[in-house]
Amino acid sequence: MIREYKTIEEVAGPLMLVKQVENVKYDELGEIELPGGDIRRCRVLEVNGADVLVQLFESPAGINIAQSKVRFTGHGIQLGVSEDMLGRVFSGMGEPIDGGPRILPEKTLDISGTPINPAARKYPSEFIQTGISAIDGLNTLVRGQKLPIFSASGLPHANLAAQIARQAKVISETGADDAKFAVVFAAIGITFEEADFFISDFKKTGAIDRTVLFINLASDAAIERIETPRMALTAAEYLAFEKQMHVLVILTDITNYAEALREVSAARKEVPSRRGYPGYLYTDLATMYERAGRTKESDGSITLIPILTMPEDDKTHPIPDLTGYITEGQIILSRELHRKNITPPIDVLPSLSRLKDKGIGEGKTRDDHKNIMNQLFANYARGKEAKELMVVLGEAALTPTDRLYAEFADRFEEKYVNQGFHENRSIDRTLDIGWELLTIFPKSELKRIRPELIEKYWPYNDDGTPRRELAAR
Repeated sequence: MIREYKTIEEVAGPLMLVKQVENVKYDELGEIELPGGDIRRCRVLEVNGADVLVQLFESPAGINIAQSKVRFTGHGIQLGVSEDMLGRVFSGMGEPIDGGPRILPEKTLDISGTPINPAARKYPSEFIQTGISAIDGLNTLVRGQKLPIFSASGLPHANLAAQIARQAKVISETGADDAKFAVVFAAIGITFEEADFFISDFKKTGAIDRTVLFINLASDAAIERIETPRMALTAAEYLAFEKQMHVLVILTDITNYAEALREVSAARKEVPSRRGYPGYLYTDLATMYERAGRTKESDGSITLIPILTMPEDDKTHPIPDLTGYITEGQIILSRELHRKNITPPIDVLPSLSRLKDKGIGEGKTRDDHKNIMNQLFANYARGKEAKELMVVLGEAALTPTDRLYAEFADRFEEKYVNQGFHENRSIDRTLDIGWELLTIFPKSELKRIRPELIEKYWPYNDDGTPRRELAAR
């Protein structure tokens, strides 16, 4: 039997204190019934004996302390899940907002979930093709990996997120596209304009058919911002581990999530840590990120791409700093490349995918992938150094070889990194572009590629005629 309490003691901003409460648990969902019959939801933040502190999901305006009633549901926040969620758009709290009918759930799951037991994990080892050369060729995404994108204010991370959601796919060992692939996209604390961009882009390109889209607006309550990524991960867990699908989860923007967490922490008068964020920010982020991965009991997988904007372009800020500790690498967007109109402006040198070696090579991508990746990294790094020397000493002070490397750095950014937000490159095409770029060097400079691979994949004969057919442009 659900009890109702008329013992509201105080309302302070988004928090409300209820006295003389029995058998209520932390994180339990509650309902507040106003005198006029309106229902507002809340969540238990703290239990102190018979006193309960709850956080409101909506505005506290209009709550009459003397006449309003509170009841607790006996469970946490839940999400009804079904395969019918694919192709639908939901609010940050899991309510349909696309004008379609409500989902008839096959299951109702608590959104808190649990991180995957390390003993039950299966090591990530399969390649995911995003169609973006700077990721596929140099910082490869592997099925079951957590690979964040570090952006900054004003950089086009929303376009990059939409491009990955549109283009990403799993390629089976036979080379065919794996049909059991889905995208769960959670937009956290975004504007109406950004929400319209994501929804219209997914519908226009047809990507919506395999996508579950959660939209949390900046005007929504902070507590909803905290629950949105957990809604997305709960839907992903159902599709991955119940329906054996390969699910790519994209969360943007984690910075908005952390700001909401700081707002709630400040309202509770908790002792702040770095930059005012709560001391448990690391733990809180880990409870989300560690829900991604693969398990030995299931053929499905969850691959996670959290996107965050670094305040003041600072990689040592607590949000990117702690995210980097939990995840397996990072993709970093560059303001300098953005000024050069390089899209997507991915800075490949500081970017890193710690699992890239596990998802490339013969049987996964191509036998020359690792060698050409290492050669491109080395030559681009040396080319950037040559360009820095050119600024200080002038081009005349460089050796002919250094000038060649400086030219390569420019070509690499223009031809390899720069591809726009609507070009979808296969992994073969990405690798072939790498070979084409390396042809400006004599073969003696390619010290990181095995001679037999140079013989097999070198694009041209000695007389300059093409010696093999390149992947379709």
